[in-house]
This record gives sequence, C-alpha cells and structure tokens, in this order.
Amino acid sequence: MTLRSADRLADAQRGDAKAREAVVSENQRLIWSVVQRYLGRGVESEDLFQLGCIGFLKAVDGFDAGFGTQFSTYAVPKIAGEIRRFLRDDGSVKVSRTLKERCAKIYAAREALSLRLGREPTLSELSGETGLSPEEIAGAEASAEPVVSLQSETAEGLTLESVLGDEGIEGEIVESLALHQAVEQLPEREERVIRLRYFHNLTQQQTAQIMGVSQVQISRIERQAMQRLRKKLE
Repeated sequence: MTLRSADRLADAQRGDAKAREAVVSENQRLIWSVVQRYLGRGVESEDLFQLGCIGFLKAVDGFDAGFGTQFSTYAVPKIAGEIRRFLRDDGSVKVSRTLKERCAKIYAAREALSLRLGREPTLSELSGETGLSPEEIAGAEASAEPVVSLQSETAEGLTLESVLGDEGIEGEIVESLALHQAVEQLPEREERVIRLRYFHNLTQQQTAQIMGVSQVQISRIERQAMQRLRKKLE
C-alpha cells in the first residue's frame, strides 16, 4: 500500500465519505476477484459485488494498521464472508459449530472490551483478548471462517485442488464441509499453516513471519499437512 493509499484508508476509517468511495473504487479488482468465486449460484453478479463492497467497508472499519497485517490480507475474508453470509442465509452454505462458537467468543470479547475501553476495540486488542489470530477474527466476524473452496488461490497461484489432486475425493468438494472438517483434525500447527496459506492466501514467507519460524519450516509443515489431508479425503 502506498503512502497516499494509506492516508486515504485512514481518512475512510474516520468516516470521510469521499475517501470511502475512493478506496472502494481503487479496490474494485480485489472485490471482483472474490465475487467471481461465487458466480453461478442464482445471484446476480452485481448483487454479489454490492455484498462484496459491504464486506470491504467492514474491513476498512475493522482494520488495525498497527498489527502488521496487510490490508488486503484482512479484507479478502471480510468480502468473502459477507457474500457467504448471504448465501448461508439463503441455504447455500452450512456453518459449523466451531465457527458459531468462535463468533460468540469474538462477540463477547468485543462487548467486554468496548465497555472497558469506552470505544470499539482494535483488531490486535481483540486478538489478545480471544487468543485468536487476526486472520481467524477477520473470517469469523463475517460468518466466514471459510468452508474453503478447493479452487481458491494462494498468493503464488496454488489451490488445494491442484496440490491435493482429485483422486479419492467423492464428488464436489467445493464449499462442502468435508475439507473443512479434515483441516480441523490436523495437528494444531499444521492446521494453522493450511489456514494461513489456503484460506487467507498468504505466501510461505508471510506465513513464516506470522508463526515466527523459517520459510523452510513452513514448507515442511505444509507438505506434512497435505499428506494427512490426502489420506483423510481418500
């Protein structure tokens, strides 16, 4: 993000209407890139785009620049989450019990912090209060810890579909609970790497920085996780 873009984002967070319009306009490609994942489900593309814009503005309001996470990394699950919420309410997406519990935890923490601080808590404050990562909060707040699409690309253009292959996977996995549940059964560290890499589209280097390990270690953990997932989905 350039200095000018960062200033405009700050203005948008302060409620400047023109700045909010500008950041939406400047990020249309980002919003559309998320919208495209949900085309063909009986909802007009323009309606999905409007939902994406709502999610994007929620990301603007909730983003904490001091945490060190890139805005786009935080915004993508917010955009997708707003769309998934609509599709879920329309009966198209199921929400896991884990996600419901996580949402309740974040809601309770937000309310408690708001009373204690006398203001809306920042992302990093919520993270400290709940013990959840910023990425987990971004997804869950939008009813969106992803019931992931195998076709969702990482920063390097990889997808779980291309890495895992489709041998032994019954029928359509995209947006089903099967893969989500398989990921939840991974060892904690492997699960987090897969979520950061494939649910939140981070590079191995970005994932390594968040987890405080080397990129080589992330690569090894990812390979181990993929082996486990292949076995679980056979």
